[in-house]
Amino acid sequence: MSAFGWVAQAQDGAARAGTLHTAHGAVKTPTFMPVGTAGTVKAMTADAVRATGAGIVLGNTYHLMLRPGAERVARLGGLHRFMDWPGPILTDSGGFQIMSLDKLRVLDADGVTFRSHLDGSKFRLTPERSIEIQDLLDSTITMVLDECTAFPATHAQAEASMQMSMRWAARCRRAFRDRQGYALFGIVQGGVYADLRRASAEALVATGFEGYAIGGLAVGEGQAAMLQTLEATIPFLPGDRPRYLMGVGTPDDLVGGVQRGVDMFDCVMPTRAGRTGRAFTSVGVLNMRNACHAEDSGPIDPECACPACARHSRAYLHHLFKAQEMLGPMLLTWHNLVYYQALMGGLRAAVVDGRLDAFAGEVRRGWGGETVA
Repeated sequence: MSAFGWVAQAQDGAARAGTLHTAHGAVKTPTFMPVGTAGTVKAMTADAVRATGAGIVLGNTYHLMLRPGAERVARLGGLHRFMDWPGPILTDSGGFQIMSLDKLRVLDADGVTFRSHLDGSKFRLTPERSIEIQDLLDSTITMVLDECTAFPATHAQAEASMQMSMRWAARCRRAFRDRQGYALFGIVQGGVYADLRRASAEALVATGFEGYAIGGLAVGEGQAAMLQTLEATIPFLPGDRPRYLMGVGTPDDLVGGVQRGVDMFDCVMPTRAGRTGRAFTSVGVLNMRNACHAEDSGPIDPECACPACARHSRAYLHHLFKAQEMLGPMLLTWHNLVYYQALMGGLRAAVVDGRLDAFAGEVRRGWGGETVA
């Protein structure tokens, strides 16, 4: 079993290419993690997810603790066996879901009390319990419990929230069971305030983690503010540890994140879009429900080799969605995940070749000339 660590391969400006070594295998970075919130990437088999080129997936503490329960997953051999994914799994600690799904949650210095969105039953989550649940799941990469600061927030509100998250992060560090090839990541908070982001990053580095995530973004602040926050945060994170931007995002967000030094991403966007008829392509986003595709015999994206593009037409995908056949969301989800993995592969190669900005410009021009400041 290999030790956990990130090894750099190349750098182009702030962007990096490297390899993440874990107890459950190695992953090339920058990488995109498909979201398997409740132990499955929606509309996809594990074999299909592997076929997209994904090397690591994400699970979620909140959803898995509600059902089937972490203790049951542990009795059944852990999440890797349970969901047929022997590769690395990162588990989100549940803080974002508690914030977004339960408006009546009660936070205190020790943790958070909330009600299940499923049946209203009451639960208590502390930093120590979050770590215990992720250990029971056999998560390769465990995330500290934090509060995802709401947007907008005043400086004082963001600071109080960040300071609590830093205290919880220290408790998570003490509760984490060190094992070779496993890791605990800290999460930088602080809203859109550069001074708070720096203070948070410095506090986490002083505590010491195997990797560092940037949380509390993509919550309504807009892309420009998100990228500015990355620029204000990443210089204060160690250069020899992986950096993870949580819950982001669009293909354009991924390009901008890589350009600023992010190594890992996750987002429900490609799978959710696939279920609602939207396809990410080299020429932008297409809505397969639109009537213009009804008699189009061409593929969704001629540059894509996924099953939807290689074996089916836009007209067929349009028909599936109009007929509400479940195969439509399945094929389009597969396509979107292949597109995201191909984009990450292109970004990695461009970093290695020292032409990231040129590659980013080519990709954006294909989308229609969109640019990021």
